[in-house]
Amino acid sequence: MPQLSQLSEVFLSQLLWLAVALGFIFFVIARGMVPKIQATVDQREQKIAGDLEAAQAARAGADETEAAWRSRMDSARADAARLAQEAKAESARQTEAQVKAAGDKLNLKVETAEARIRDALQSARGEIEAVAAEAAQEMVARLTGVQVERSEAAAAVKAELNV
Repeated sequence: MPQLSQLSEVFLSQLLWLAVALGFIFFVIARGMVPKIQATVDQREQKIAGDLEAAQAARAGADETEAAWRSRMDSARADAARLAQEAKAESARQTEAQVKAAGDKLNLKVETAEARIRDALQSARGEIEAVAAEAAQEMVARLTGVQVERSEAAAAVKAELNV
């Protein structure tokens, strides 16, 4: 094979050109591209560090805002509880006043009803005494034939009913 036979003649020249090509590529990449890539990486790291610092500052601000919000909410809850307690106490006072007024009104009605009952009782007692006196007068007249006066019969009935 002719390619293998000339290998020893061209081997050194190919090795030289390979070294020249690799050296050229190395210097072009090392001197031209690496500094640009390194600058981009450094710029990205600086941007990330700046963003992290901004995020930390924002987090600290958010924590302060949250703490202020929590304190306002706690204050608002305390005020709401106080207002609810005051409203409850006022409602209890109003209810108590209404109950007292209703109780007074009922007591007045009860006293009025008791007075009417006493009057009706007195009236009924008077009527019962009158009817009983009349009945006693008639019974005595029928049984004994003696006429008893109305006042005597009423006094006898009254004496018996009061005992």
